[in-house]
Amino acid sequence: MKPLYEQHRVRYPPFEAARWEAEALPIATHRLPLGAYATAEAAKHALETEGPEFSLGSEDHWIMERSYIYGEEPITKKITEATLEDKPYVRLIKRQRQGWYLIPNPIHNILRSFINGVVIVLLICLFYLFISPVLLFLNLPVYGLETVRWGLLDYPALAVFVVPLIFAPLLLRVGANLVELRRQNLFLKRNLTPPRIQFGKASVAAETLEFMVSFPEWDESWNHVDAILRVGVLPPSREVLLETLDRVPNRQPPPGLSTELPHHWEVGLDDGTAGGEDAPMELKEVKGGLYLRPMRIMVQGEPQRWEEGQPLRLQPPTPVWPGSVNTDLLRIHWECILRIDRKQGGALLWVQPLKVAHSTQDVALTMLPLHDGRSELDMS
Repeated sequence: MKPLYEQHRVRYPPFEAARWEAEALPIATHRLPLGAYATAEAAKHALETEGPEFSLGSEDHWIMERSYIYGEEPITKKITEATLEDKPYVRLIKRQRQGWYLIPNPIHNILRSFINGVVIVLLICLFYLFISPVLLFLNLPVYGLETVRWGLLDYPALAVFVVPLIFAPLLLRVGANLVELRRQNLFLKRNLTPPRIQFGKASVAAETLEFMVSFPEWDESWNHVDAILRVGVLPPSREVLLETLDRVPNRQPPPGLSTELPHHWEVGLDDGTAGGEDAPMELKEVKGGLYLRPMRIMVQGEPQRWEEGQPLRLQPPTPVWPGSVNTDLLRIHWECILRIDRKQGGALLWVQPLKVAHSTQDVALTMLPLHDGRSELDMS
């Protein structure tokens, strides 16, 4: 009798993945026992009720992989018809990826880029002040070294111009966050009725998604509605990831993970790869927030304009992706987004999570589409 395992291997991109070298981060490998069998044929027969194997990414990059191991040898699992893994959604989907969402004001991204430029200007000014004695010794002209008196102290003239540049975007961001809080309060007071979505048939990864949409409550300020099909990989559970990598939660985390952060809503919503602000200020009364965090590995299809009474048909992404997977480490997530363009207040999103069956086509996705983790850059 040899044991049969379902093996998961995950190296998920941290926040701002472009700043990391993927091959320098560890791969979390986790095995789930599926029983013990006398022959390989018996083991293959037992896999008929399991989902198919797949591999996204590569060994020297980000990777999400599921395979089956019989004894210590890999065993192939093939499917001949569409297969749905009917496991419940993880808590992250229920809290942060379904319902109504707002889109942050673009000023957050503009000010963030402006701050980066100001820091460069500040460093140049400091270097200029540092070498100014050498320039004077060489009889080269220098400017801005005179002082300006504020109160009882003298300051370099350059500081009069540079310091306001540093504080201006910070003050503007504070004001923008206060405006965001007001927008959230106004939206919650509206208590908008959700749209009605009816699917014509079961969703399959490589097939067209067909459904009907109606809005019981249409607002005159809405211009049009676009439907978008999106699939990606959600972050693994921090607790299970630390356990798989043999790390104690209250000790030094592995590379790519931050120390444990205080949870705004509940344990399990933070993936432990912090390192930056992923959304503007949000009301704590809303469990999960009102801003949709982008999946750091995801792809979305072409939007289709909604017309009342007409069915929507959304094409699946290419190359083929796996169907829905909801486990502690591997989380392949599909969702349909209705983007409502409004005359004022920014666009409004309705996010509908989908249970999508695996296709019979092979998954061969080696270059994963990466995205920033900030909500201000998603669906804008």
